Amino acid sequence: MSVILIFLGVLLVAIAAGVPIAFGLMLAGIAMLWQIGFLDWQSIALQMTNSADSFPLLAIPFFLLAGEIMNAGGLSKRLVNLGLALVGHLRGGLGYVAIVTAVLLASLSGSAIADTAVLAGMLVPIMRKSGYPMGRASGLIASGGIIAPVIPPSIGYIVFGVAGNVSITRLFLSGIVPGLAMALALTLTWWLMCRREDMEKLPRQSGPEIWSAFLSALVALMLPVIIVGGLKFGVFTPTEAGVVACVYAIFAGAVIYREITLKALYACMINAVRTTAAVMLLIAAAGITAYAITIAGVPQQLAGLLGPLGDNQVLLMLAMVVIVIAVGTALDFIPTILVLTPVLLPIAKQAGIDPVYFGVVFMMSAAIGLLTPPVGAVLNVVCAVAKQRYSDVVRGVAPFILVQIALLLLLVLFPQIVIIPGQWLH
Repeated sequence: MSVILIFLGVLLVAIAAGVPIAFGLMLAGIAMLWQIGFLDWQSIALQMTNSADSFPLLAIPFFLLAGEIMNAGGLSKRLVNLGLALVGHLRGGLGYVAIVTAVLLASLSGSAIADTAVLAGMLVPIMRKSGYPMGRASGLIASGGIIAPVIPPSIGYIVFGVAGNVSITRLFLSGIVPGLAMALALTLTWWLMCRREDMEKLPRQSGPEIWSAFLSALVALMLPVIIVGGLKFGVFTPTEAGVVACVYAIFAGAVIYREITLKALYACMINAVRTTAAVMLLIAAAGITAYAITIAGVPQQLAGLLGPLGDNQVLLMLAMVVIVIAVGTALDFIPTILVLTPVLLPIAKQAGIDPVYFGVVFMMSAAIGLLTPPVGAVLNVVCAVAKQRYSDVVRGVAPFILVQIALLLLLVLFPQIVIIPGQWLH
């Protein structure tokens, strides 16, 4: 296991020195190859190229572009307005709006960072004006943002499916029920918190106003129906679904809502290209790490350590969930998937665990890492948009993290919650 210590040591030193995570992964992978005597620069270049050269990965830029266009074209704004019309008048109603809108946005873009930024930008000013405790409200928004990696179309499922050779379509469809369960858990937690809070309520919307908000958001609401329906009935692949989402978002924003201009569309494309470049560089860099891990026999060594748990799938899953969450506290979302998938997935398969079920649980565990210090990418987004201190948001998000972990344990104890709906939808 000395190669693992070298990998972790180099990676942590690189992160502490402020080196971008992609280059940190490259350095750590090269250090591992040097340690085991397999340092070959031609092989390193080949592994980086092969890791990024995958047709299913084309779905990433398309879904990222679709998310950018939805925000610029008014689709996201109308979803927030619909949530305000439906539940804004309840005690703590803006929190319910955040949860409902988080689910709707998650079914459109699949990016936790993008969804959290939209939610915080639109709801934080209203929450502050209505007297909400901002630490707790910011924690709720951050917790709603991590639903995006679990509900399809999730960029995380695309990366996991490519890295682990698992059906992306099955991952998409199997993530629907767990994602909705995350939203329900947040709703119950927020309800318990709000019972004793004195929060200003928004005026109740009339029937015609609710109907008007629904009609305005109907075009946006149809997109997840089209994507899930197309995947279920085999009309298109996940990559083709990304193209469909882009075309639909452009048509809705430019023709129906008439809020997106050519200049705005160009800006959306530039943002999507920049994000895609960052993700693809991470994937290419992780190819070195995956190659080094395979050559060094790390999966076999880790399988030996987890071997005593091999006969008990529940204990094995619990151990792997702990590993994913622990790594997620130090690494960002995509690197966590890329580093751990080639290590843990073979162990899960050997123990007879459904790889699709494992992928959904893995994704929830990695998503929780987006809420945990010291990295906590989603927390940083909320702090920046809401102009809140990091420590306040960490305290505010703590109860929601505990609830999501409890839900994760429930899925580990009862795999049928994921497996049965996934088989039915597929």
